Amino acid sequence: MYQLTAALTTLLLVAANGVQGHRGCAGHEVMRRNLGGPVITSADELRSLQLGTLKRRQVTDEASAAQSIDPATECTAYSYQPIVDVKSSFPTIWETATLVNGDSEASSLFATINATVNSKLPNVKPKGTSTGDFSNVGYNASDPDCWWTWRGCTNPDSSLGVDADHTTVPEPDTWGLGFDDGPNCSHNAFYDHLQSNGQKATMFYIGSNVMDWPLQAQRGLTDGHHICIHTWSHQYMTSFSNEQAFAELYYTRKAIKAVLGVTPTCWRPPYGDVDNRIRLIAQGLNLTNYVWSDDSEDWRAGAAGSNVTEADVAANYQSVVSKAANGTYKASGPMVLTHELTNFTMSEFMSQYDNIKGAFKYIVPLASAFNITQPYVENNVSYPDFLAYTNQTSTASSSSSASGNNPSGTANPSTSSTSNASSSSNSTSSAIPGVVINIFASMSLAGLVGCALLL
Repeated sequence: MYQLTAALTTLLLVAANGVQGHRGCAGHEVMRRNLGGPVITSADELRSLQLGTLKRRQVTDEASAAQSIDPATECTAYSYQPIVDVKSSFPTIWETATLVNGDSEASSLFATINATVNSKLPNVKPKGTSTGDFSNVGYNASDPDCWWTWRGCTNPDSSLGVDADHTTVPEPDTWGLGFDDGPNCSHNAFYDHLQSNGQKATMFYIGSNVMDWPLQAQRGLTDGHHICIHTWSHQYMTSFSNEQAFAELYYTRKAIKAVLGVTPTCWRPPYGDVDNRIRLIAQGLNLTNYVWSDDSEDWRAGAAGSNVTEADVAANYQSVVSKAANGTYKASGPMVLTHELTNFTMSEFMSQYDNIKGAFKYIVPLASAFNITQPYVENNVSYPDFLAYTNQTSTASSSSSASGNNPSGTANPSTSSTSNASSSSNSTSSAIPGVVINIFASMSLAGLVGCALLL
């Protein structure tokens, strides 16, 4: 048995510090990765709200929330009754998830999954702490648990019956585009940029962020992005008990269903921290695991305890671009870790976008990269396969060039003063049973919203 190396421990502790305070809306410090608005906890606060002295944003649907690109406005708290009505059926936001008392459906499913885990992996136990301190973890150097954090293992033993983690996309010279940690309260300029370029992505949403910022989450689906799970509280998954790990995934899935009307079938572990025990739990929830092949390290720029600079992040982007030029991705494309976390992470991708487009034949969301045409449990949502997506975006690009439009403007999320209207302002279909949604058509999800303030 061996202890984790000092170097790896140091790296993980730096990462753990980062989860406590990142630059969020408008570049200021926001606890717990883009925490939402204040919760009403006293009669005095409720009275202030009624008198109008407690500031609240008056938005009614996704379209109205998408209009502003002033971060202070975007990140002003708001409340929506549908989430108020269901908040008691969810764990406390930003706390480690556990089964909610009285949730018989969750308890029954967990019992089934837990029995499978205990049968197949009776000796695999939680590792370290939820903040990523593994300094006291004794672990066999042969890596029997296929623990990603130990040596980057992504291929469990076939006898376990668990699929390998996805780290690259199968299409050559193709960037598999995804962003972690959303929905960010101040993402409108960023999403406007993606929209103006006809660019879809895979969005790995944190359950607590979805509950905090439901209209921002709605925009992700409305704009045609592919929605996946990034756990409830964004902590190290291998540190959790079976119940906690299950709840982190289950209630995020449930929150996305409540707010967006779709049930994701994909997830990404925070910090990549996954082992066979966690893979089995995710598999029981019908979730495919996506990690990454390349890391921009954008989230570490400015994070507490990190020495990564913005210049380092730019260099990391350039490294991926350079590998595209030297033929590294001739057989399969990279899946690059990037984030919807801060003003910097969003702005940096926007500034790098033209460079990426020039280096890669295609930039596609993961669902299209893997030819997943029904990315959700529901059968009323269709998604384009790789050929359909690339044909559509190529046609749109050609049309834009012919008309003299510039599709690649890069408004800065923190400084822009005008905003493109959300695509839902011209909605033609809804996320309701019996309606097939085409991501290239406008979509309206009004009425499926939750609340940012859990009153």
